[in-house]
Amino acid sequence: MKKYTYPSVLTIAGFDGSGGAGIQADIKTASALGCFSTSVLTALPVQNTQGVRKIYPVPVEAVADQIEAILDDIFPDAIKIGMVHTPQLVETIVSTLGKYKKIPLVFDPVMVATSGHRLIEEDTIAAITEKLFPIADVITPNMDEAAILAKMKVETLEDLYAAGKEIKKLGCKSILLKGGHQETSTITSLFYDDHDIFHSFETVKFNTNNTHGSGCTLSSAIASYLAQGKTLYDSVSLGQDYVYQAIDNGKDVQTGLGNGPLNHFFNPQKLIKNEMV
Repeated sequence: MKKYTYPSVLTIAGFDGSGGAGIQADIKTASALGCFSTSVLTALPVQNTQGVRKIYPVPVEAVADQIEAILDDIFPDAIKIGMVHTPQLVETIVSTLGKYKKIPLVFDPVMVATSGHRLIEEDTIAAITEKLFPIADVITPNMDEAAILAKMKVETLEDLYAAGKEIKKLGCKSILLKGGHQETSTITSLFYDDHDIFHSFETVKFNTNNTHGSGCTLSSAIASYLAQGKTLYDSVSLGQDYVYQAIDNGKDVQTGLGNGPLNHFFNPQKLIKNEMV
């Protein structure tokens, strides 16, 4: 009798009880794209569509234990890392992952929520750039996060190009600079690859507030496509298309009183079964 495996994606991220961002968005995305999702909780933000009210930390020992429990049992084909808000947490994640073989890794440097709420401690940025950037295959900052990392104003497409070059100096292999905050009818995102070449992706900007968790969704979509064996460029391209369609299909639905979520299940895929050899 033949046996199969599912492409597996591990998300290491924070919680969102309102269901639109964080681990919840990651699990929904991986599931919708035919992957099996496992998760490790890094923090417990108390939030809804209107913003973050408080963040309760998870002990770093608990994070390490969670990672080991998953990797010892359901070894992932790709990893997405989201909210890491302390230097100790960065060190714990990197050192724990370092005990295992290299896995394709997408890092979404979550620093600013859709509501504008700052989510990261200042001293964490140095730890992220020193330890997490080198092991990530791609990082996915939005314009606000790019501004923090590049230490410059990022308001235009020209600023985004300049920020990409500055961030690359921090040791990133590749960067997807998300342009969703541009005040234009067309949004341009930039993929700065490991050969120092920029690739641009353009989409129409929707008139909707339902973008809560779009960054989490994009990074986990990229990880899901990597888990399926696609190239990084194709994963980035397909991930952006998925997010575009998820926003399009949820733009006219009211969920909550603030920034609503995407429609992750606009076209759900069955779990992919790969034959074991």
